[in-house]
Amino acid sequence: MRVTTNSTYRKFTSSVNDVHLKLNKSMNKITTGKAFESAAENPLAYYTGKKIDDQYLDTKSKNTLLTDIKNRLYQQELGARDIQDILSKAKKQVQYGRTATTTGEHDIQTIKEDLIQKVRTIANDLNTQYQDFYVYGGNDVTTTPFTLDVNLSATDSYLELTYSHTFPGEDQVTEFHLKFSEKNGEFKFELDPNATPDPGHKLGTMDDLVRAMSEQGRVDIGYGDIRDRETLLDTYTGGLNILTGVNSDAVRSLNAQDKTNAANGNNTTLAQDKIMEMLDKSPIALIGKAIISINDYNTSGSAHYNDKDVLDDRLEETIDQMTETEHTISTAYSDLGNKYLLLEETGKKLDSIEDALTEQYKDTLGADPYASIMEMFNNQYSYNAALQVGSKLMSSSLFDFVR
Repeated sequence: MRVTTNSTYRKFTSSVNDVHLKLNKSMNKITTGKAFESAAENPLAYYTGKKIDDQYLDTKSKNTLLTDIKNRLYQQELGARDIQDILSKAKKQVQYGRTATTTGEHDIQTIKEDLIQKVRTIANDLNTQYQDFYVYGGNDVTTTPFTLDVNLSATDSYLELTYSHTFPGEDQVTEFHLKFSEKNGEFKFELDPNATPDPGHKLGTMDDLVRAMSEQGRVDIGYGDIRDRETLLDTYTGGLNILTGVNSDAVRSLNAQDKTNAANGNNTTLAQDKIMEMLDKSPIALIGKAIISINDYNTSGSAHYNDKDVLDDRLEETIDQMTETEHTISTAYSDLGNKYLLLEETGKKLDSIEDALTEQYKDTLGADPYASIMEMFNNQYSYNAALQVGSKLMSSSLFDFVR
């Protein structure tokens, strides 16, 4: 005859729960691959694994960011290549324009229209988007950077390039109205101080233009040292930097010289002068020069109407300058290509680091899959045996109901 007691029940329940807990832990080892669930089980291995885990997450986040930056740089590279290609084709049209004046008015007019289309295409290239932001906006990725107006008449022919930019920490859009025209025999860009900005916008000064072209987007993506900002890769390129071939480092260097000279009582505008000098040699300026020259030759009432010698001189000078500018754009294109190559190499390095950290993590915190499976089966057998013992131990008897 058997009599069960509450003490027996409690002891048995505690033992079954303990076996079930071991079974759950062994199953967790298999599903998570981790040998330990808490620091108390193996403090040294746990915190070593925690450090490895943090390094892995950091590497993973850099690799994810790198992919996005690579795509943005690729779009910048395509834009620079397209601008270079358009300039090359425009040069051929200008060369043809020198002979077209002898074949008839229709031909020279067709060349002018083609050049207008090409210069508008360059402006559109500078508004290239990747996902939902502008790749040539510098630190401002939300404002449409460029608009271009071509105004041709007998008395006032010019191109107006408007650069719109929102500086970090500011709400208002700053507009730079750069007007390209011929004055006293020279074709130049000038920053129009009397332009009318859009409502809610403000006009930018030359100092603002220098500040815009000095912007950088150095990012820690596994290349360089985070403690030294200058070693990090600059992933932002402004549209004016591409057009002029003057990168942000060059603008910063010249601006620093201006500040040093000002501190010594000698005011200079090296940065501003360099920007405007190279802007006058930009693809938009040179194609614009050809457009205005042809319009001046082909429009009755203009200063040089049907003056072939003036047109030939202007077009010849434009061709020479276009050859030089092709090299400038090619250099900017190569710089972007080199950055992309660095990102490719950095991506490979990050992939290798991820693999190494994964193996190191497994060696430190990883559970042996075969040992974990054997442990789980042993605990499963123990648990099943405990349940069978319990079914016999706790079977009901007459005395269980006798008080």
